Amino acid sequence: MAFFAWGKEYETGIKEVDAQHKKLIELINELYEAMRCGKGMEVMGKILSDLIKYTKTHFTYEEYLMGTYGFPELSSHKSEHQGFTSKVLDFERDFKEGKVGLTVQVMNFLKEWLANHILKTDKKYVPFLKSKGVA
Repeated sequence: MAFFAWGKEYETGIKEVDAQHKKLIELINELYEAMRCGKGMEVMGKILSDLIKYTKTHFTYEEYLMGTYGFPELSSHKSEHQGFTSKVLDFERDFKEGKVGLTVQVMNFLKEWLANHILKTDKKYVPFLKSKGVA
């Protein structure tokens, strides 16, 4: 059983956004599995780095859509993205410097943040973008 399972409740109905959300969940699951199995720093470091890079790609895509169609809550949405990115980059730095390890608490943070972000924040832009023809 996956640490973070994709479910219908996470679907936005916007094909590319859903595909990207699934990829983020897959990366979180891969990171969790590496942590759980005690894989080396190199493996976990690479997965964590991949997660950070893909998160940036996803956030850029969402912000592009919201900006293109004039979503009125873009700045607050973008601010949430920036806060998450900053926190995870700090975590990555500390992890690489050996100051902190991957823990269940960190993994729960990643899972809960993404789940809440999709279910609460992302779901706010869905009706707006769909009304503009985004699918």
